[in-house]
Amino acid sequence: MTDALYHRDVMRLAADAVGHGRLAKPTSSATVTNPLCGDRITIDVEIDQGRIKSLSQESKACLLCQAAASMLARRAPGLTLAAVNEIKEAIEHDIATPPDTWPELAAFAPVADHKSRLRCVTLPFEALGRAAAG
Repeated sequence: MTDALYHRDVMRLAADAVGHGRLAKPTSSATVTNPLCGDRITIDVEIDQGRIKSLSQESKACLLCQAAASMLARRAPGLTLAAVNEIKEAIEHDIATPPDTWPELAAFAPVADHKSRLRCVTLPFEALGRAAAG
């Protein structure tokens, strides 16, 4: 792929690896695979009173998916699932102009020119949705 996709901000998000590992006692978990590229991610989530209390992620995935998972693990605690789903929908609608509420999403703007890579970014969100659905 091009250097535009895997630039410094994406590499930094992936290297941060926020939430990497597994939760000891998650409320629920889900594993999702992208059959097009082989990305595989497991999300453990602990939900308390309708809010994400903690989230962990473990992946065997490309840099885009790893970066998105790290960002999600940093940003999701404290939010409702509905709030996280709004972000996912905004990414799917137009990744080139992400919502101002998550400024680090701007790192994924180059994905707009590589539509086949969009699911790499949204896969962690999909796994969280499935885990929360239980």
